[in-house]
Amino acid sequence: MDDHAQFSGASGTRPFRFYDNRQKYLTFVTTCDEKWTVAERAARELRTLAPQPPALRLFDAGVGDGTVLSHLLSAVHAEFPTVPLYVVGKEISLEDVRLTLGKLPDRFVEHPQTVVVLTNLHYAEAPYLLPNTEAKRARLVHHTVALDGTSAYGFDEQLRNLDDFLASNWDVQPSEKTGNPLYVTPSVLIIHRADQAFALDQVMPRAGQGRADYDLILASQPWRSRMPAEFKVSRILAPLSRALRSRGTLLGIQSRGDDPGLEIVRQIWSGEEPFPVDRHELLDALRVELGDEARSFDLLAMSDAESNLTYRMHTLPTEIGNRIGTSTLFAAWNAAIYVAQIEDDRVEEATLDGKYLDATAEVLRRRGGLWFNDETFVVRKH
Repeated sequence: MDDHAQFSGASGTRPFRFYDNRQKYLTFVTTCDEKWTVAERAARELRTLAPQPPALRLFDAGVGDGTVLSHLLSAVHAEFPTVPLYVVGKEISLEDVRLTLGKLPDRFVEHPQTVVVLTNLHYAEAPYLLPNTEAKRARLVHHTVALDGTSAYGFDEQLRNLDDFLASNWDVQPSEKTGNPLYVTPSVLIIHRADQAFALDQVMPRAGQGRADYDLILASQPWRSRMPAEFKVSRILAPLSRALRSRGTLLGIQSRGDDPGLEIVRQIWSGEEPFPVDRHELLDALRVELGDEARSFDLLAMSDAESNLTYRMHTLPTEIGNRIGTSTLFAAWNAAIYVAQIEDDRVEEATLDGKYLDATAEVLRRRGGLWFNDETFVVRKH
């Protein structure tokens, strides 16, 4: 999500990026089970994989706060307990990289033969850990951390010591042309256990080699929903599909609507269409973008029942009744405008008269709670 922006305000102002609002993001993450639902769906794809030496290769196209990735790594260990693991996570947000590092120590304890790579490179570059121009390659920072010891506590201490490195190398600036956030310093951070260096020698990425060949790519909400299909495909979906190895799988997940969350939004903004591009249109555009290469892939939209993925806001059974607590109403409103990606200026205008809380309460009572629908699709390489 973090690679795409939309201008707001007059020319020359800082471009609006919905996901820069940490309050909305963290409130959504802690009040809804979206992250766990996505992780459980991604874990089901592990049964379809046939990894080859030297490692199972996984790419997370937008790590976020690391909840999905850490859960998925646990599932990988359960399915492939003795297979070395190479995982690359793309994330341009410094705050989210910090949160992700805090969730990794126990993963290195349970699955010692793991190499985790975090990078701020663009979607077309990140799978290969290689910027797309010579000038950017000359500035590439390739930093390796070999964790000493065997305890999660020790690993956590060492990962927290990376803060100065992150502050120096994970800065962003808005593009003068599009407003999209761009990395200032192309960076690759590689983490592994020091006592596993010999066993992981063939798993470790080599600077400048540019190898992808992933067994599993997770692309969960990697774009701003209102962007056209051609943009999503050319900038994100096609490059990721080409990064799959033979028999590799890409799992795509995006918001679908047709849920109480969208009903809340439409109570305030009648006719709002925050999710104009469905999975069928995306895959049709991907087929066109791939051209002759499309014959090497299965593009699976699946039926609505198979594709649908529903997650909920956490509420107690007694919270939804004649009187709904203010904290529950605020959490529900936040989740609805977060998922629909409503800009701050529109939200501020809508909250001036307080009717948004009445609209939220009405939908919660009528529906008996709040949930959201995602849709999933799969790209498999022959």
